[in-house]
Amino acid sequence: MHHRRELLSAVGATLLAGCVGGGAGGEGNTTTTATTTQSTTTSTENTAATPDPDVDDASLLLNWKPNGLHVPYYTARAKGFYEDRGLPLASIDPGEGSDFSAKQTGLGNVAFGITSSDQVLNINSRGVSSVAVGVMMQKTPVVVFSTEEVLGEPLTSVDQLEGKTVGTGPGMVKLLTRLLLERRGILDSVEMVSTGYDTVQKVLAGDVDAAGGVFGDAIAAQHQGATTHSIPVGNTIPSYGHVIATAPQYAEEHPDAVRAFLQGTAKGVAYAMNNPAEGVDFLLEANPVLEESRAQVRDNWTRMADGFVLSEPVRESGWGWSTETPWQTMYEALRGADLLGGSVDPSSVWTNEFLDTEYRYVDSFADVVTSGT
Repeated sequence: MHHRRELLSAVGATLLAGCVGGGAGGEGNTTTTATTTQSTTTSTENTAATPDPDVDDASLLLNWKPNGLHVPYYTARAKGFYEDRGLPLASIDPGEGSDFSAKQTGLGNVAFGITSSDQVLNINSRGVSSVAVGVMMQKTPVVVFSTEEVLGEPLTSVDQLEGKTVGTGPGMVKLLTRLLLERRGILDSVEMVSTGYDTVQKVLAGDVDAAGGVFGDAIAAQHQGATTHSIPVGNTIPSYGHVIATAPQYAEEHPDAVRAFLQGTAKGVAYAMNNPAEGVDFLLEANPVLEESRAQVRDNWTRMADGFVLSEPVRESGWGWSTETPWQTMYEALRGADLLGGSVDPSSVWTNEFLDTEYRYVDSFADVVTSGT
């Protein structure tokens, strides 16, 4: 099996306070729409031997409250894909931010957590050891977006923001937005202001000309009647979105459990991408409170599926694959902003070791989702 490096040695965990807030080129533009992908059916054939986990089940901690970006995990559990690989998923629990889920996995309080590359680097710099074993979103969900009603024209280029007011929330959204503007050479001409956690409303009210947010913010604005356009930051700056993390000690002691979880998840992603309406149903059945926002949930999932799961490394090596550049880019951004708690080697916080390239839904993931079989 291909792997990027050997697994991290277990590191003693000390929970420390202070971390970055919540939350791969040409520039690229995305117009937010409310369309869905036609449903097809994936094959259930498996080509790899079933792992033999030495644990009865596992738990998954999300990075936030369940939403459209979590469709794959609910799909995999509902379809029995985790059980098929020998590891039933006992629970999927709502989280309190990527920093929280990274810490909880590093401390061994949960088997697996959905977090972000910046938070994996952050907690490792603060004495809590967590390792990313798979990448769900091959580029960051951070976008710069605006509405035609406010900007007066479609936002198609970052250069249009020269001389404008750009708002952002905290943490990685702010950091990556600034980095994008700097890369385009217009940072000094832009007035950057904080929008706190009211980014969407600030844009809709015209308090800012555009904003750095996540693609879900642009979708939320569209569902409130605006005509939104967004530019994905990840098209210019190589950086990952959601990653799957665990404690190095858990992975060392239960390697087949990690392989099983990743295999079940990979098949869940493929099934939900080929059957988006059914995938959304699985999420809503487990979280009925989301039913009233079904259309927005659907649009978040289809946007993620269409633009954030596949990448060249996935096509070449398999689902969930990490490469060095996005981790190094994130490390340099955090270090440059003095947001790390100490020293950390960016190559030490991720591994491809547990991604079984003999398993069809890992190795041939791109073929599965592009052919719909």
